Amino acid sequence: MRWPFQQFAHAQAALTQRADGGDFNGKVAVVTGASAGVGRATARRLARAGATVALIARDAAALQETEAEMRAVGGRALAIPADVANAEAVFAAADTVESKFGSIDVWVNNAMVTVFSPLCEMTPEEFRRVTEVTYLGYVHGTMAALKHMRPRNRGVIVQVGSALAYRGIPLQSAYCGAKHAIRGFTDSLRAELLHEKSGIELAMVQLPAVNTPQFDWARTHLDREPRPVPPVFQPEAAAHAIVKAARQRQRELWVGASTVQVILGNMAVPGFVDHYLARLGYSAQETGQPLPADRRDNLETPVSSLHRTRGSFGAEAHAYAPALPGQAVRIGIAMLGLAVFAVGGWLAGRSSGRRLRNR
Repeated sequence: MRWPFQQFAHAQAALTQRADGGDFNGKVAVVTGASAGVGRATARRLARAGATVALIARDAAALQETEAEMRAVGGRALAIPADVANAEAVFAAADTVESKFGSIDVWVNNAMVTVFSPLCEMTPEEFRRVTEVTYLGYVHGTMAALKHMRPRNRGVIVQVGSALAYRGIPLQSAYCGAKHAIRGFTDSLRAELLHEKSGIELAMVQLPAVNTPQFDWARTHLDREPRPVPPVFQPEAAAHAIVKAARQRQRELWVGASTVQVILGNMAVPGFVDHYLARLGYSAQETGQPLPADRRDNLETPVSSLHRTRGSFGAEAHAYAPALPGQAVRIGIAMLGLAVFAVGGWLAGRSSGRRLRNR
């Protein structure tokens, strides 16, 4: 038996797959963090839909593999090795895309790193590195995209976010802080673009836990291998939502019922969520496997051998997830609240009237 949201997700995915047959023809898209995980799945989906895709990531060899994969599905692609923490490298990459392919229509900010650790065991250098890649990398990408989109007054910038942009969890303070910062930065910029009456649009896609290689190569100070907090979804489900946001000019999409629950739960009862995560948030992010002595991480340099789309948790990962407009969910909850309030007032009025008549 499938729940209604699961049935909706499957129907939505089928519709999108039918729509992927060329609606990005002639468009130029840039994807950061494109050599693995969500970025690689997104680049593939854009290429299948007809876009020319520029791929930005640090590992040149992995990018070449990704470029070949894009061409195998019929797309044009260009690999540009760059670290998004380096603003000049990102600006130069955007200039290269413009010179080779023309105007940039879609820019997807997706690159990230994280450290699994209590804050007290992290170094300032580790925290800074996560912030420089996961937050400032988005700022650099957005600036580079705007430089080329502004003269034409059009384009879409998609910020790949997370439910953790609304609710921080233990053991990932630097990553959660960066995701919160991206949301604040994007809201601020959106208001500026509206003030300018700009034709450039911003979208955020808030993801659930995704089965990517990040859990195989993220730096960790834990005793056991890290893992995504269930429920887990495949990168293709995230890519579907990201391309949907670019296609339909969505302001914000919440992907998966778990993302909706996390965001609304934190809005309603943040104190309860604090205690819940204090009790269960540690064990939910660890497997039973001890860390190998030779484990490498990608915080400062790439781990070349692990670049792929999916991670190690495919056995439990769901293929589809609903992608719901955040504003629509908020309005729906508000309307439900008003309806409950109105019904409660009506019932209270009837009860009061009966008491008066019985006197």
